[in-house]
Amino acid sequence: MQYFVHESSYIDEHVKIGAGTKVWHFSHIHSGAEIGEKCSIGQNVNISNNVKVGNGVKIQNNVSVYEGVELEDYVFCGPSMVFTNDLTPRSKYPKGSAAYKKTLVKYGASIGANATIVCGNTIGSWAMIASGAVVTKDVPDYALVAGVPAKQIGWVCECGLPIKEDYHCKECDRAYELMEDSLTEIK
Repeated sequence: MQYFVHESSYIDEHVKIGAGTKVWHFSHIHSGAEIGEKCSIGQNVNISNNVKVGNGVKIQNNVSVYEGVELEDYVFCGPSMVFTNDLTPRSKYPKGSAAYKKTLVKYGASIGANATIVCGNTIGSWAMIASGAVVTKDVPDYALVAGVPAKQIGWVCECGLPIKEDYHCKECDRAYELMEDSLTEIK
């Protein structure tokens, strides 16, 4: 085996797990899930049926990644953050997976501890969701959002630090430009 699974965790049949990935205590990976290489799946993580997780993803303790959610490469999911997949759930009237709203978390995005991502939204590349935020709409690339409901409060560099008005990161020296409410790195 080219990946590690703690003996207390369950891996269902028909699961793909990439080389170098580690699945820690009390986690459950359901049938049809695909997990990339060099991922870290923390304690008490649930990855539901048919979920796709890219390479280098870190999912911290107590996170459930429900069917309908896709995590691209290098996404960070903080401790106890929440994904949803049904906007109008009823125990008496289950709709099944055909009715789940899709959620996409793009390359390099980070979601803070205890944040909630309401289904049907896209989190842009390198976006940063503050701890405790409730995301109810799409988040642009490089956006920094916070609050309930989450509102954009700034921009963040690929390295993770907030970017000021000159759109130049003092830490890593990356430069960006703002065009039509969209931030793009200048190469």
